[in-house]
Amino acid sequence: MSSILYLIAVILVIGWILGFFVYAVGSLIHILLVLAVIAILFRLIGGRSV
Repeated sequence: MSSILYLIAVILVIGWILGFFVYAVGSLIHILLVLAVIAILFRLIGGRSV
């Protein structure tokens, strides 16, 4: 389950980077970034390694 969260976080960060440079989605991409950061923090707090 944690590897799925990590994969989702990576995808969201990549989406945020693309959206930041393209300006296609607007503020929605920043919400995705926040969700990605929360997923990464959840993984780090859980203490599980890959």
